[in-house]
Amino acid sequence: MVFAPTSERTPDLRSAQGQGRQIGRVRALPPLLAIAATCLLIGAALDEPRAQARPANREQATLRIIFQEGFSARQMVDRVAAVRRIAIAKRGIRPRLTGTAYRRAVSQAVVPAPFERYLKRRSVEGFLFPALYEFTASTTAGQLVADQLAAFQERWAGIDLRTARARGRTPYDVLIIASMVEREAIAPRERPLVAAVIYNRLDRGMPLGIDATIRYGLGIPGTRPLTQEHLRSDSPYNTRRFTGLPPTPIGNPGLASLRAAARPAKVDYLYFVRKPDKIHHLFTADEAEFCRKSLEFGYGGC
Repeated sequence: MVFAPTSERTPDLRSAQGQGRQIGRVRALPPLLAIAATCLLIGAALDEPRAQARPANREQATLRIIFQEGFSARQMVDRVAAVRRIAIAKRGIRPRLTGTAYRRAVSQAVVPAPFERYLKRRSVEGFLFPALYEFTASTTAGQLVADQLAAFQERWAGIDLRTARARGRTPYDVLIIASMVEREAIAPRERPLVAAVIYNRLDRGMPLGIDATIRYGLGIPGTRPLTQEHLRSDSPYNTRRFTGLPPTPIGNPGLASLRAAARPAKVDYLYFVRKPDKIHHLFTADEAEFCRKSLEFGYGGC
């Protein structure tokens, strides 16, 4: 059996896709700010213009946190904790929001009601919309999680599910597929193509072979190689061994990936392999071509 090699990209390679949200209102981020957020990461989420004086009432000072597209809930916990440390060190502000409190709030949150009947296990993974959020020192973890869930529902309301339904996929299936598209696609135009490969393999009962799902299930970061033991694991997220979708999303996708998962490209591709530029993929329906290109690109063939 051959598999479509995963891109193995980490969510840190791209920022929230121009989607900004402040507690209590929505705000769009210009593309250049989104790019800057990727480069500066957490520091960009907290820094204010140097000329701006610190407010006298630090309880009302605006803080910012960026959850990048594809981040898992675990990564969001780490981001919250890191932002809090920087707020204390750089701004002299001690937010009520902590990583521990955020983890607890995530574990206690419930999915939007229309999705409840589709769940195989209780999890809000996938529903924590990735974006730039603004908060104050008094903002609670519960408020931030509620705002992420509300942002998801706002975006989800605009997703056209007719194509997915026609192919026998539930709304939750679309969300799971979107989370894999988010991890695999770097070039924007390839999102619908990656989604098409996933749909086509599901339709044929083929294992998806997406290593990002294995990493998620076993908690293995992209900086560590997968071993043969990992690839043989009994994790339900092992899409090399088991057919069908993993039981939950493997991260929290952005709007573009949600749209791609709902409306995959109309192509017959069954395989994709990352090109040497580490950004684009070769897509094909032919196993022999896939194996040949895998060897040519340095992945050892099939």
